[in-house]
Amino acid sequence: MAAPQEEPTWQPISMLAMLTAHVEDGVTMVREQRATLEEGRSKPYVLDDATVARVKKVFTQTAADNEQLFAEQGRRWAALDLSAEQRRGVERYVALVEQMQAETTAILALADELAKGTIETVLAKSDLELGIEALLRGGRL
Repeated sequence: MAAPQEEPTWQPISMLAMLTAHVEDGVTMVREQRATLEEGRSKPYVLDDATVARVKKVFTQTAADNEQLFAEQGRRWAALDLSAEQRRGVERYVALVEQMQAETTAILALADELAKGTIETVLAKSDLELGIEALLRGGRL
């Protein structure tokens, strides 16, 4: 039986700068991971099933954290009576969270695409299947 989830500790507006920096670092990390995975698009067979499964697991959790924690924190801050400067800071924070979510969603879609061509998938195909696929790609492997 799964343990009940604890209520997150919601942060006061005084933590806006710290959490914005954290999310900004997260956006950078996610973009770097996406770029690395994009390199695998032309050679998906260099990835194995376990690697793709780990990517899916990590970024599925990242997507959940984005929505359940970071986006909710932004909504809570946005509902406060804020100064103009704080409001701009919250809007920037929310935009960064949205960027991270978009990048995370793109990574999950890319992982699904790459899963179709992992080394295990390629090795499971017959020579005939591989030959037909090569011909359909114009003879490129």
